[in-house]
Amino acid sequence: MIEGHGDDGYRYGMVRMNFSSNIYAHADLSALKAYLAAHLDCIASYPEPSARTLEALIADDCGLDASQVLVTAGATEAIYLIAQTFRSDPTYRVLRPSFSEYEDACRQEGYSETEQAALCWLCNPENPTGRVYDKDFVKNLSRQHRLVVLDQSYEYYTDRPLLSPLEAVETGNLIQLHSMTKRYGVPGLRLGYVVSSAALVALLRARMRPWTVNALALKAGEWLLREKPQILPDRHAYLAEARRLRERLDKIAGIEMEPTSTNFMLGTVHPATAAELKDFLALQKGMLIRDASNFEGLTPHHFRVAAQTPEEDDALVEAVKEFVTP
Repeated sequence: MIEGHGDDGYRYGMVRMNFSSNIYAHADLSALKAYLAAHLDCIASYPEPSARTLEALIADDCGLDASQVLVTAGATEAIYLIAQTFRSDPTYRVLRPSFSEYEDACRQEGYSETEQAALCWLCNPENPTGRVYDKDFVKNLSRQHRLVVLDQSYEYYTDRPLLSPLEAVETGNLIQLHSMTKRYGVPGLRLGYVVSSAALVALLRARMRPWTVNALALKAGEWLLREKPQILPDRHAYLAEARRLRERLDKIAGIEMEPTSTNFMLGTVHPATAAELKDFLALQKGMLIRDASNFEGLTPHHFRVAAQTPEEDDALVEAVKEFVTP
């Protein structure tokens, strides 16, 4: 597991504004907190070993059978579980730049990387670029490989069409990852799920340890699926704000921002490094961004930010201007 993920404010102390994680930092969790506070007694008992109640709710929500759903402790647990389960043909491919855990999980299991791999990983929307691949691209990828893992953790942060859970199951050789962490802004709970054919889910379930998802996370997931609260901001307005932030940053001398179809975006800073920009913003301004240099294929100058409120985004622009001004 790599060091240097986003949301590492613990390294700096007080952080007033967090642009480093791809999650909206101001999700209204008050109703969820109140519900969990009223159900704290659940921590005195073991949770369900396999999260069957939550899986049934997810299946109903997606129009699937419960045998086609597997709840995990965040998408990251699913990533390592997949690498462990399908190592009989230990070859992999990652479409980069992308989330580093795919490669780390495969390397731990002794995989080798090749273009004609049995196992292919695709993050869609892609992290860290914010690029979105169309459905035809994904389906064509599934015809080229024995198994495709499609990580749609950021699916609620784009308005581009993506493969539905039903379409993923019908593909037959595709494992789709979903993140309630990202959907509801609850990264501390570590809650995600896999959607795939019943046969592939059964193989994953056979290798999964019991009780990996804690009782509070399960309670939260069940409540969120039943209530479906509007925790994130209006997607149309939020994506418009992300475009505004990108345009303003891109106009700064020494800063170049790449196109994005999500709330987060990849940029470069010159001649300074992303680490220097990050330290300045964190230590001088209480703002946290993501140094993206540890994504394979990127450089020491790459950084990533996610849009927040208009006021915070404007403050970030002004602080970056101050950093690059001689």
